[in-house]
Amino acid sequence: MNIGIVCYPTYGGSGVVATELGNALAKEGHKVHFITYSQPVRLDILEENIYYHEVNVEDYPLFHYQPYELALASKMVDTVKNEKLDILHVHYAIPHAFAAYMAKKILIDAGINVPVITTLHGTDITLVGKNPSYKPAVKFSIQHSDYVTSVSEHLKEETIEFFDCSTPIEVIPNFIDLKLYQNRKNCEKARLAEEGQMLITHISNFRKVKRVHDVVRIFKGIHDQIPARLVLVGDGPERSKTIDEARELGLGRDVIYLGKTKEVERVLCMSDLFLLPSETESFGLAALEAMAAKVPVISSNTGGLPEVNIDGKSGYTSSVGDVESMIANSLSVLTDKNEHQKFKQGAYEVAQTFDIQKILPRYEELYERAMRESSSKGVQT
Repeated sequence: MNIGIVCYPTYGGSGVVATELGNALAKEGHKVHFITYSQPVRLDILEENIYYHEVNVEDYPLFHYQPYELALASKMVDTVKNEKLDILHVHYAIPHAFAAYMAKKILIDAGINVPVITTLHGTDITLVGKNPSYKPAVKFSIQHSDYVTSVSEHLKEETIEFFDCSTPIEVIPNFIDLKLYQNRKNCEKARLAEEGQMLITHISNFRKVKRVHDVVRIFKGIHDQIPARLVLVGDGPERSKTIDEARELGLGRDVIYLGKTKEVERVLCMSDLFLLPSETESFGLAALEAMAAKVPVISSNTGGLPEVNIDGKSGYTSSVGDVESMIANSLSVLTDKNEHQKFKQGAYEVAQTFDIQKILPRYEELYERAMRESSSKGVQT
């Protein structure tokens, strides 16, 4: 198949998932064309069957905000025509699904009917989509996609309820490439922690919804009881406040901030516990990455997280903001070697159910189904 993928090229979950999906499809022999405004961070454009088409937005003084949707739709049209794409798969509803609808209509006028699949990832529905300024456009985009998928049952239910949406939504969860976590070389814990210290990790975009202040408070509770060190990975608006809070609590020496790094797998392979006390998560990809590295997870029980972090097997879940419960659960896992080993194995077993080799065929089947249906309908003007 000749597949077009539209995504944000950033460190965020939707961009990572889209890029890893494209990489996996390319390895299966499909030609994969990424259409976005810059090269995705995890994309190697020198790999076989990978192509990158940059969306250029011209800077006109007339526009206060540059019309990215128009440039994106035009680029989709050109790429479908020139590369003879079989399908367009857009990740994140705004603005990608809306731009895909415009591109599809333009292509139909040119005698080309390319099916559009929209994958909903979370904040495109729970945050952006609920903004009154965008809600009509988000609902329209969902209803006019040929197929819609969501990354969790919770996100599917939330989408249907909020948008009063009758469009069928298929749940195809996020995935992990377990092979990335099987190389244990250069995994010496001593690089980040002193002898006898437990290494606690948090990875996020440091937005308020991640409740990173709870991460510090949970770590404080752990640190008061056992030798421990906290590693923070990522960047965002709450980063400075988080580091300042750690210093105020006297934790500065045992809190390491690594910022944005491509060494996520390496950091996780050294970790003993992963914290994700978010206000909401449509899925919880960071938790799954930790579990793939055999790291137990302490998380909130919000959104799609209970579908990923199985309470009592891969870690523990608690109510949002229940720091005391999360501290107690963390210490329960960390202070008993047998319990810790049990949860490490449980985390990996759950991660295996999300292995990309199990999820990829579901996308391939969906693409084939969409293409058959599109072919049977022909071009409608």
